[in-house]
Amino acid sequence: MPQVHLNGADIHYTDSGGDRPAIIFSHGLLMSGAMFDDQVAYFSDRYRCITFDHRGQGHSGVTKDGYDMETLAADAAALITHLKVAPCHFVGLSMGGFIGMRLAAKYPALISTLTLLGTSALPEPKENIAKYRLLNLVGRWIGLWAVIGKVMPIMFGKTFLNDPKRTTLKQRWANAIVGNHRIGISRAVKGVIEREGCAELLDAIQIPVGIGVGDEDVATKPPKSQAIHAAVAGSELVLLKGAGHSASVEAPTEVNALIERTIARSG
Repeated sequence: MPQVHLNGADIHYTDSGGDRPAIIFSHGLLMSGAMFDDQVAYFSDRYRCITFDHRGQGHSGVTKDGYDMETLAADAAALITHLKVAPCHFVGLSMGGFIGMRLAAKYPALISTLTLLGTSALPEPKENIAKYRLLNLVGRWIGLWAVIGKVMPIMFGKTFLNDPKRTTLKQRWANAIVGNHRIGISRAVKGVIEREGCAELLDAIQIPVGIGVGDEDVATKPPKSQAIHAAVAGSELVLLKGAGHSASVEAPTEVNALIERTIARSG
């Protein structure tokens, strides 16, 4: 599996290859590029599909610093440049959306469309911070296994968690979250909790934007996506029924359709 040293970090990525237009997938906190498996399977016959793991998460290296959103956006920009796939279509979920909005505003030559899933342009709500810091502390010093029961209802909606047909998939993601590097995840969580908002950048986004949010998302509730939609002229907003925070996993068909419509608007 490819890994490249960029911007001071060893970044793991997957690449379906070819010379077709590229889609870059940027994952959410605690997850990895694998959360876009359904999207890669759907689009890889027509597009070059690239996923990557943010520093400290998945299979990417753990660094001492660089977990703020501006550095993570620079990581993504460096990967796009390294792979020579600009301008690409960018899909960002939650944390990946924080990065996508900054890329579209600050590195406009790199991005031709932007699909945002379960994300926000605002800082972390104050009411979440103490809870997330406590979970992070326990995960850091005891182990992520000790918090997975609290984390899963944040990462996934009730429909997904209560569906007996998806028990194996649920277990896969519980295992993946627990399997993260404790130090890397601790630093990544801190970066998300302490992030600055980027609402002032939204006016600068002049490309087609598609926005999707699960109606069961408790981590970044639908009003956060509605605010982005109101601020980005010409954007499309879709409420994903029966999906929580990890919509690419929970509602892949609807997410694929949104990405497809967003790319189509680029001409």
